[in-house]
Amino acid sequence: MSQTAVKASGVTDAPDAGRWKALVFIALAQLMVVLDATIVNIALPSAQQDLGISDGNRQWVVTAYALAFGGLLLFGGRIADLWGRKRTFVVGLAGFAAASALGGAATNEAMMFGSRALQGVFGALLAPAALSLLAVMFTDAKERAKAFGIYGAIAGGGGAVGLILGGFLTEYLNWRWTFFVNIPFAVVAAAGAYLVIREPKGGRNRSPLDVPGVILSTLGLVALVYGFTRAESEGWSDAVTVGMFVGSAVLLLAFVIVESKVKAPLLPLRVITERNRGGIYLSLGLAIIAMFGLFLFLTYYLQIVKGYTPVKTGFAFLPMIAGMITGSTQIGTRLMTRVAPRLLMGPGFMVAAVGMLLLTQLEVDTSYAAVLLPGMLLLGLGMGTAFMPAMSMATQGVEPRDSGVASAMVNTSQQVGGAIGTALLNTIAASATTSYIADHIGGAATRSQQQLVQLEGQVQGYTSAIWFAVGILVVAAVIALTFVNAGRPGGSAVTGSGAGETAEDELPVPVVAH
Repeated sequence: MSQTAVKASGVTDAPDAGRWKALVFIALAQLMVVLDATIVNIALPSAQQDLGISDGNRQWVVTAYALAFGGLLLFGGRIADLWGRKRTFVVGLAGFAAASALGGAATNEAMMFGSRALQGVFGALLAPAALSLLAVMFTDAKERAKAFGIYGAIAGGGGAVGLILGGFLTEYLNWRWTFFVNIPFAVVAAAGAYLVIREPKGGRNRSPLDVPGVILSTLGLVALVYGFTRAESEGWSDAVTVGMFVGSAVLLLAFVIVESKVKAPLLPLRVITERNRGGIYLSLGLAIIAMFGLFLFLTYYLQIVKGYTPVKTGFAFLPMIAGMITGSTQIGTRLMTRVAPRLLMGPGFMVAAVGMLLLTQLEVDTSYAAVLLPGMLLLGLGMGTAFMPAMSMATQGVEPRDSGVASAMVNTSQQVGGAIGTALLNTIAASATTSYIADHIGGAATRSQQQLVQLEGQVQGYTSAIWFAVGILVVAAVIALTFVNAGRPGGSAVTGSGAGETAEDELPVPVVAH
């Protein structure tokens, strides 16, 4: 949001004296959310074994969070406008801490899935409130760029910290501590926010809440992901599976119709129908589908097939994180003002697809240095390069009243993409594994041979799903090159819902997928 846009929305330009202190606590909250996302991936195999979660259900530890978070983000952004950003931020932190305590104390899979869904609900309050607070507290262009830069660096670096911390906590303490560690983060951030943050007056949106929109969008997304998940155990032709997909289509269509009729829609359609933003949301969602499934498979491949400890698994993921940070800060940021966004996004997704292609060569005895290292490095480099201009473009050229929902849509496309990706690719992997084992187990005479067939079946499942992920990334690249037609920032106007706003009016809002 430009300074002009801030004024237009009725928010004062006077800088808050405590804004830099406030940034510390806002960034701490963001670090907690990013840590949680990566920590849980590392702890998942231990938690699954401890709680007796089946292979078919294990992805719900990730999916329950991603679906609740993605499904309720637009609602969370609207609540922040209605209640006030500071209050929503503090409530989100308190709820996230309580849900984390519940997850750490889980005694069965239902309790674990419930706690993850609750984390997603409160995360959906927390994330848009944090970004909104930064937007209204930092109105000077240079200060705002610096604040969002710090926020983005913590968000990106937090992923690497989470992978390693998750490994140490799981290996030397217990997987439960990967949940309990959120509590001190949340308490400090909430206390600091309550004492330091002074939200500018006049920034609330008092429009009536679009309750039908909230209900239809949430139920539609839940039905969609449940359909993908059920297909794994019951098959794609199962009556309930088909019913879920049909129900989802009906609910989401009804949501679009409602949004086009109501006076204060949860998601104004002008935000997503603009060509550039629509292309960005779609290509980002597809890219995240590919990435989330891969995180799950690589975690299991490294720990179960290769026998890595949780700590070693965390360090094994570092090349991907390093590639992402390098692609974002050294390639995406440097070239963003020199070339059109599509010329970074399209090639970026293609480089990621090449990295993913390398990972289709996985076998039981694959060398980490020869295949996994270059594959993850290229994947991270490509994603980082593509994400930076995408994040910047997704919030450019919007009317001030739409800036919050445009930011929330970036998170929504990522979280829903993650939920669908985990469910869909897990379904493909499980089906390929079952088929491979059925075809080869007959020739395994000894117990060691049978165990080898089981491991080979798992790897066959992973590579089958990764092939689909390669195709999805290629489609994301084509969409980015075709739909996103805006010129380079500063070079030409970016079309949008707000008249007269050009690309240089906006600053990138970093958002990290969990």
